[in-house]
Amino acid sequence: MTASEAERAAPDGPPAGSPRREPAALPTPSARKSPTDAGDAKGAAPRPARRGPADPVRALMYRHRKLCERAVDALEIAAGLEAHGVTDRTAARFRHRDVFSLAEELYARVPRAESDGTPAPGPEPGGRSRGVRGALHLLPGAVCAAAVAAVASADAPTPFVRPVVAVTGIVLVVLAVRLSVRSGPLRVRPGAGSRAASLWICWTAGYAVYGDWLLAQLLAGGPDLPYVHPRAALATAVALAFGIAPAAWCAHRFAVRGRRSLAASRGLTELAARTRPLLAGVTLLFLGALVALLAGAGLVFGGGGLLAATAAAALGMLLFLARLLAIHGFPGAAAAGMASAAALEALALAAVLIARLPGLAPVGRPVEALTTAVGPAAVPAVACTAAALGLLVHGLRALTGACAHSPAPSVPAEPGGGWERADRP
Repeated sequence: MTASEAERAAPDGPPAGSPRREPAALPTPSARKSPTDAGDAKGAAPRPARRGPADPVRALMYRHRKLCERAVDALEIAAGLEAHGVTDRTAARFRHRDVFSLAEELYARVPRAESDGTPAPGPEPGGRSRGVRGALHLLPGAVCAAAVAAVASADAPTPFVRPVVAVTGIVLVVLAVRLSVRSGPLRVRPGAGSRAASLWICWTAGYAVYGDWLLAQLLAGGPDLPYVHPRAALATAVALAFGIAPAAWCAHRFAVRGRRSLAASRGLTELAARTRPLLAGVTLLFLGALVALLAGAGLVFGGGGLLAATAAAALGMLLFLARLLAIHGFPGAAAAGMASAAALEALALAAVLIARLPGLAPVGRPVEALTTAVGPAAVPAVACTAAALGLLVHGLRALTGACAHSPAPSVPAEPGGGWERADRP
């Protein structure tokens, strides 16, 4: 047998005595990967998490450096941050639980600006200063009552004596009001007031005194100029003038208690929860004082009924809320509320005048129907109540934030007046 025949005759298995080998397992289809699949698997490997800056507060510190340098405490920084749009959620991005904690770190890290040598204003003397301010707040009411008495006693044969006395009394009352609100708790921050807001205030106050008489004259086809004798709502004028005193006291109480709530709160939500009942309380307190003044003035000078007193109370509430918003840094909302009430009152008068034109009689029918059913005082009652409710709703949101209780006004970030938001990307 040759060697080749021996190889063909040999069994296929391994030789005797050698260890048996197991056949290699074939790769499954899922385990067979092409080079492209291997590359995809390598690319799908988990990447390391993107890490933020080691000091996230540094950028915020440079953005609000002027605010932090001029702040007298951390609460002022918190108020400024809240005015610039920083919320508790934004503070969490800077690894802080709330705005107040973030403000404390900014206050601790930013050095204070060097003083320019101007001495800080010291505390005002308590007794005399409060007495002078109290007298200033009572001055408009006293001047108004004296003017009413002077007009009532101006019985002279010359027909121009009483109008001259009335105009002189109005000018003196306006000057007294301006003097009483330029200092004390009713003082508006410099630059926060506007001439437009003053115009709306003068319009609404003038309508409260002479508007009901003018509307009745227009509906009756008058007034017959120049032989006209305006009839003023004396009780409304005197009550609103004396109402400056309780308004100042309520504004002072709101400012002091709001500052304490800001110091005791550890978050914007807690601050709002503390301040909303305070705002509602001082509003109701002022309303009660104003109603008492209207009742007393009605007994002395004679009132125009319940509807006239309601209109006067609504106007007083509107003036108080508008002043409160302007004091705490929201003059735009205050001016908008006063402008809306003035616009509704002017629209009622304009509708009656337009109805006199041929073919436009239906324009004045709503005002005529409302006046016939309720009385001329319904127009200011509706206008002032709607505007006061709008300001109250806005105040429950605006006056409960930290920026409303800052001792210094917040500075707009842009020339257009918009606020620079710190939570923008």
